[in-house]
Amino acid sequence: MNHAVTVPLTRTGIPDGKLGMWIFLATEIMFFTGLIGSYIVLRFGSPAWPRPGDVLNTTLLAVNTLVLITSSLTMALGLDAIQRGRARVCARFLLLTALLGCVFLGIKAFDYQHMWHRGFTITTNLFGNCYYLLTGFHALHVVGGVVLLLYLWGLTLRGRLTADHWGRIEYGGLYWHFVDVVWVLLFAILCLV
Repeated sequence: MNHAVTVPLTRTGIPDGKLGMWIFLATEIMFFTGLIGSYIVLRFGSPAWPRPGDVLNTTLLAVNTLVLITSSLTMALGLDAIQRGRARVCARFLLLTALLGCVFLGIKAFDYQHMWHRGFTITTNLFGNCYYLLTGFHALHVVGGVVLLLYLWGLTLRGRLTADHWGRIEYGGLYWHFVDVVWVLLFAILCLV
C-alpha cells in the first residue's frame, strides 16, 4: 500500500500522474471560471432576466445534482476498495459511478428535450444561451469522465490496477470529483440565484 514507492515521482515528490491531473484541472478551473464569470456579469447586468424557477425544472435538476453527488461517493468507495486490495469491489464501484454518470446524462437529455418542446432553446434569450452553453460544456466533461471510468474499470478487471498500483484510479477520481463540484456550482447559480 505504499503508493509513493510504486509510482514515479516528480522533483516535487508528487507522482507524475497526480501532478499532471492537477495541472489539467487548473486549466479546466480557468475555463469554467471564465464561463461562470461571464454568466454572472450577464445575469446581474440584465434588468429583464427571467426567474429560473419559471423556466427550468429545478426539481429535476436537483435530482440530477443528487445523482452526481452519489457518484462522487461511489468513486471514493472504489478508490478505498482498490487501496484495500479489493479489485473486484473497486471494479463494481467504478462501473456504478459510470452508470450514475450515464443516468445524469439521460436526465439532462430529457431536461433539454422537455425545455425545447416548451420553446426554451439556445436562441430564446440570453438566459437560454447561457444555460445551454454552461450545461452543454459540463455534459461533455461528464461524457469524458464516463469514458475514463469505463477505461479504469477495464484495467481493474484485467488486474492492471491493484493495491500497489492504484494511482490512475485516484487521478480519475480527482477529475470526477471536479466534474461533480462544477455541476453543484452550476446548479446553484442557474437555479437558485
